[in-house]
Amino acid sequence: MATNRKRTAILAVGVSLALTVSACSSSKSSSSSSGSSATSAKTGGTVYYLTKRNVEHWDPQRMYIGRDLTDASRLFYRTLTMLDPNNKVVPDLATDTGQASNSNKTWKFTLKDGVKWQDGTPITCEDIKYGVSRTFATDVITGGPNYAIQFLDIPTNADGSSIYSGPYTKKNQAAYDKAVTCTGNTITFNLKKSVGDFNYAVSGALAAFGPYKESQDKGAKSNYSIFSDGPYELQGTWTEGKGGTFVRNPNYDPKTDNTSIRKALPDKFVWEEGIAVETVFDRLLADQGPDKFAVTDRSAPPAYASRVVAQKSRMTNPNTPFVDYLLPNFKKLTNPLVRQALAVAVDKTSWITAYGGSELASPANSIILPGVDGYKQFDNVFGAPDSGDAAKAKELLTQAGVKMPYPIHFTYSGGTPTTDAQASSLKAALDKAGFTVTLEGLSDTYYDVIQNPSNASKYDLTWAGWGADWPNASTVIPPLFDSRVNLSAASNGQDYGYYQSDATNAAIDAAYAEQDAAKRNADWGDLSESLAKETAYIGLDIEKFLRLHGSGVTNYIEDNASNGYPDLGMVGAAS
Repeated sequence: MATNRKRTAILAVGVSLALTVSACSSSKSSSSSSGSSATSAKTGGTVYYLTKRNVEHWDPQRMYIGRDLTDASRLFYRTLTMLDPNNKVVPDLATDTGQASNSNKTWKFTLKDGVKWQDGTPITCEDIKYGVSRTFATDVITGGPNYAIQFLDIPTNADGSSIYSGPYTKKNQAAYDKAVTCTGNTITFNLKKSVGDFNYAVSGALAAFGPYKESQDKGAKSNYSIFSDGPYELQGTWTEGKGGTFVRNPNYDPKTDNTSIRKALPDKFVWEEGIAVETVFDRLLADQGPDKFAVTDRSAPPAYASRVVAQKSRMTNPNTPFVDYLLPNFKKLTNPLVRQALAVAVDKTSWITAYGGSELASPANSIILPGVDGYKQFDNVFGAPDSGDAAKAKELLTQAGVKMPYPIHFTYSGGTPTTDAQASSLKAALDKAGFTVTLEGLSDTYYDVIQNPSNASKYDLTWAGWGADWPNASTVIPPLFDSRVNLSAASNGQDYGYYQSDATNAAIDAAYAEQDAAKRNADWGDLSESLAKETAYIGLDIEKFLRLHGSGVTNYIEDNASNGYPDLGMVGAAS
């Protein structure tokens, strides 16, 4: 899933030495902390969620940012399966983790009795089927994952797109009805390829395979409409840029749920978005009134780092599940030598220094996180050091036959001193390597801008962050670089650089078809390296968070299943 940009922490050397967390934990390890909150099973009270970054989508089929997926899955959206803190798949709405047959091409799930929507009506197989169908309406339901399009056994057009266009036009509805069938409370998914971990795809790690009640669907207008089947429901409406309030859902039955994961302790969650990061940490450090019961998804700004670290009982420093990377825009940068020059010129060392140094980030060459099945270690594929090679970049630009300095418009998720400092460090490195860089930092929403094809002509280079949807590279390479399921007139999906390759698409198909897990993982690793050689991406770094929470928050944890964010299914508010 995409990272919701959070690069705001920077530590001086003295502060860095005060951090006693493990910097070498794999992506599969639990989060680390210098302290822990009190443990309590007490219910009641209110937890406050403070953040700068606006939620871009609450529509389950459109969400693809780790923070929002985690929060929604804990509060108001349930799925067929879910992941426990050790990333093991367990039942949620379904009675078990699925029954596979036909060489993992057929998967069946049976719904539990007693699962209901917030209006008290039962969740049905048809609700699941309808929810999944919405992904195919790529002109309306944009921004979300495309696994349904990749996996379901539905014929495709010549360009690789599905012949089924979703529930709003119902074009080729019969093809979808053959791929997804309902018999009573049992839903059957017929896949075009073997997918041994399909029960992870339908988990709360994503919401795209979750139910959606057709009578509640208003298409794109449903972006912030929440119809709950979880322990909480939205009180009133959600206001973009301000937030909303979640209260208990009276028709939620905890007997149908895994209450060790969704404890649902507070009576209320109050969301406050659009708050300056500095203000968030001023309030958390003051620890007064309602802010004693507050959490945040943000990392501490540079000037606040030492004060945050001093709050040992309330400070956490978890690993992020994300790799940050750059994407050349293939629509504009058509000369491969120019793209190679960019990859050679990038100074990862100065980029990481601007973030806070080696204690908070390490260089990344692969887009796959170490510890994820399919990770392959390799150095810079063009032989450049982490600090970049300006002279070699200029040689490549000369070979490309382009005029120097070559103009580059870099669009990134900005709005904080740290992100802007990192962008400036990138500009400095590229400017001395034969480029001239214009910076554009987007501070409110980001992914919905770079996913819109109407903006493709506006940038040459952009930033993104990605974490595996579950711990396998099959959730990294295909969703980012399979053009068949990403590129359409309405959206570029997660293929933000408009990369398109028939050879890569064929290699993805071959990796999926490989039945030997070790060989399949090796295939994904080889693909990650070949994509780097094609400059489909330029690896940057792997980061850590630095956070603070209120002293009244109990059971505070940031675990694997919550993507390293505060686990709202666990937290409480002691009174």
